[in-house]
Amino acid sequence: MKRVSPLFLVLLVLGFFFATYNLLTMIIHYKTSTSEQWDLSNPFIQMPGNLMEGEGSNSKYHVALTATDAPYSQWQCRIMYYWYKKVKEMPGSDMGKFTRILHSGKPDNLMEEIPTFVVDPLPEGLDRGYIVLNRPWAFVQWLEKAIIDEEYILMAEPDHVFVNPLPNLARGKHPAGFPFFYIKPSDHEHVIRKYYPEEKGPVTNIDPIGNSPVIIRKSVLEKIAPTWMNISLRMKDDPATDKAFGWVLEMYAYAVASALHDVHHILHKDFMLQPPWDTEVGKKFIIHYTYGCDYNLKGELTYGKIGEWRFDKRSYLSGPPPRNLSLPPPGVPESVVRLVKMVNEATENIPNWDTLNRG
Repeated sequence: MKRVSPLFLVLLVLGFFFATYNLLTMIIHYKTSTSEQWDLSNPFIQMPGNLMEGEGSNSKYHVALTATDAPYSQWQCRIMYYWYKKVKEMPGSDMGKFTRILHSGKPDNLMEEIPTFVVDPLPEGLDRGYIVLNRPWAFVQWLEKAIIDEEYILMAEPDHVFVNPLPNLARGKHPAGFPFFYIKPSDHEHVIRKYYPEEKGPVTNIDPIGNSPVIIRKSVLEKIAPTWMNISLRMKDDPATDKAFGWVLEMYAYAVASALHDVHHILHKDFMLQPPWDTEVGKKFIIHYTYGCDYNLKGELTYGKIGEWRFDKRSYLSGPPPRNLSLPPPGVPESVVRLVKMVNEATENIPNWDTLNRG
């Protein structure tokens, strides 16, 4: 790996500082976004009105995630792929093949370890420092050039860990998605209307989702992906939209693009859990460890303040976490304990863990 310049590291740390600030703001809001909005007794919290009874699908899906060649992305992909291989063969899983869509434009040192398809990044400067804009462009290229055997695709991310066997939750032409409490198209109608005109219908047609996790028929994604890419770029190019949506801009772009193609998702609350806010694993399928987990030694959450015990992926920007992380203190929720144990199992069994992708 090439040596990273101090200036780049400073800029990277500042970027993550602002991202963490935004996350903290969202979490304050999270505590007021509960079961008043959704029927939490039903794992399918919203079904499209035109979904026919009995219209199901047992088809295998292809697991695909976009990634860069940065050490921070690499170590997450290695853990994710480890658990994919373990869960794939379990009863109840509809997983097919796996692809890491590498949008760095050139092969990296994980090509032999993880099935990888290399695509081009956006032209220099077009993402304006918002690297997530490469995600829709990466999917467009992959769908055009790759041979994909499965009829369905699961769009996943490097910081996903499969915790239970995941069936194909899609139903025919209707994808399955996870409802994010902070994706609220109706709250941004004045912005949304720039991209979703009134003749298309009310903004409530737009699902409260991002592109991941989503299980979707390949032919449907092939129609959505170019629109998703173009809207993402248009949104980023508009200062008012960029300010309104911030780091979730690309998620809104996918939601709008889907609605423009009259694609409506089955919203499945058990698709994934997000520690530390979701405290039990239960029958959920994916752990998404995007939030930092900070606790004092009494097992009390200290979010927004570095805890006496912590696990935060942002602590490992330039290289992988060490093997055998300390387990949380007594009283910490099961979801956090399970996450750390799963990370430890993966790092213990992945060869060259401490040396392969350290920056």
